[in-house]
Amino acid sequence: MAHFDDTFDDERMDLIRRKEEDHLIKDLAVQYGHQFVDLRGITLNPDAIKLLPEEEAKAGNMIIFETVRKRISVAIRNPNNENTKKSIEALKARGFEPTIYMTSTTSLVHGWERYHDQKNTTAVKQGVLDIDTDNIAAQIKSFKTPEDVAAHILDIRTLNNTRRISETLETMFAGAIGLHASDIHIEPEEGGIRLRYRLDGVLRDIIDVERKLYERIISRLKLLSGMILNIRDEAQDGRFTFTLIDKDVEVRSSIIPGASGESMVMRLLDPTVASFTLEKLDLNAILHKVLLEELLRPNGMIVTTGPTGSGKTTALYAFLRKVHKPGIKIITIENPVEYKLDDIVQTQVSDDYTFESGLRAILRQDPDVIMVGEIRDREVAETAIHAAQTGHLVFSTLHTNSAVGAFPRLIDLGVDYRMIGSSVNLILGQRLVRVLCTHCKQPHPLTDAERKIITTVLATHPAPPVLTKESVLYDAEGCDHCNHTGFKGRQGVFEAVRVDAAVEEAVIRDPRENIILEAAKAQGIPSMAEDGIEKVLSGTTSLAELQRVVDLSSGRHTLTTEDSAASADDFLSHVV
Repeated sequence: MAHFDDTFDDERMDLIRRKEEDHLIKDLAVQYGHQFVDLRGITLNPDAIKLLPEEEAKAGNMIIFETVRKRISVAIRNPNNENTKKSIEALKARGFEPTIYMTSTTSLVHGWERYHDQKNTTAVKQGVLDIDTDNIAAQIKSFKTPEDVAAHILDIRTLNNTRRISETLETMFAGAIGLHASDIHIEPEEGGIRLRYRLDGVLRDIIDVERKLYERIISRLKLLSGMILNIRDEAQDGRFTFTLIDKDVEVRSSIIPGASGESMVMRLLDPTVASFTLEKLDLNAILHKVLLEELLRPNGMIVTTGPTGSGKTTALYAFLRKVHKPGIKIITIENPVEYKLDDIVQTQVSDDYTFESGLRAILRQDPDVIMVGEIRDREVAETAIHAAQTGHLVFSTLHTNSAVGAFPRLIDLGVDYRMIGSSVNLILGQRLVRVLCTHCKQPHPLTDAERKIITTVLATHPAPPVLTKESVLYDAEGCDHCNHTGFKGRQGVFEAVRVDAAVEEAVIRDPRENIILEAAKAQGIPSMAEDGIEKVLSGTTSLAELQRVVDLSSGRHTLTTEDSAASADDFLSHVV
């Protein structure tokens, strides 16, 4: 006799009910004029959660999931709930400025579970969850070199275990901020924990800490980041914010499992990037003029390309600030939202809010400008192309080695090559090079080898700088001002390709990079190598540093018209 197991049906019905509620809340959110949020797809700020007691949160079907100074983000289920109204009024009376989001019951339950994490963490029970921001602020000025950070971590070995963990974390953050590190790397090994900072784009070893501290340091950081403590075999992402005197430091954390334990990387997000302007990108005069013209267009797509950490997001935020003005609605979809921008609707992807579904939803919100954090698959690429063709100005990023590399990449993703010309306005390629320290850089006359490299690259420059017998280059020496590295800060080197009639024809006829490079030659925009050589001759960076980041052995300056024509003929001879 057959036996029927109705477990699956029960589970499926429960799933259907949850999805129905999600759809209902999304519709109601629009009617009430609020945004919808799925708490399962974002990181909940532990400091924000603590602003509302668990009992009050559950009674009001609500939770506070983000806080920046007195601005808080509150997720609620029903704006008409009396307990919800009372709690929101009480928060306002305490001086908070709430932004209301609507969410489902399942989403709220997920959020309330974070109360359980905080209650059952030893750090919380001992009252040492929070890092002491006053101590961090006091230490920052004393850390001038990586060696100063290492020495202080060694000095605090005699403290009791609880205080030592807190002091180590505070020193870790104070050192990173004092040295202007972009990332903190915590890498467990069998014999200890390796602490590294990324300084001006290069990883620098700081110190190896005893292995016995690993579990407590990682647990504290996971809790601060809003991660789930007892998950150790999966990747997790999180974020948290702490305030130092006059600025908020936002930390985006990522953790992955490894053979010796979980490895964590924390990116320190510079809040000044959110106010970055187009002028601060320090574009060459030709490209600056081109970008200003393209940003005035009401529709089409501008794509920035380059590897991770090449400044693509910084450039996009500068574009957003340039086009932002009254009467323009801007919506972003990011993974995650890195910097908060005033008066711009920023959304973040989650399991149920992907780039594809989010972009389709954004198109129903009547935006003028859309920013898509990254084009990573066919669906997102095609939807972004569609948006650019239907009256929207779209900004996005793509991982390619060069600006011209974006064309075959888009085709590889499945975009119809015939649509690229009517939707894409400009492709921007970029890298970051370290800037020579102004206190210690030293000039030297050009060697024959250096002059040959520079002359070759500048041969195709549309408006080359003057190279004379007296021209000099600069070397990185090292001093106390730059931690003896010879560099301080980073600067972008750029290139761009406009999609004009010649480029569009090349993309349709033969979308190989050298063919498109030749077609774009008449635009007169310097290549990345040419832009970099300009910055080398001006003393901004060194030739060695440029060669570390940009391949000078390939590019437009290595091609000839005859080579391009022969290559095209060879390609066409094989076309059936």
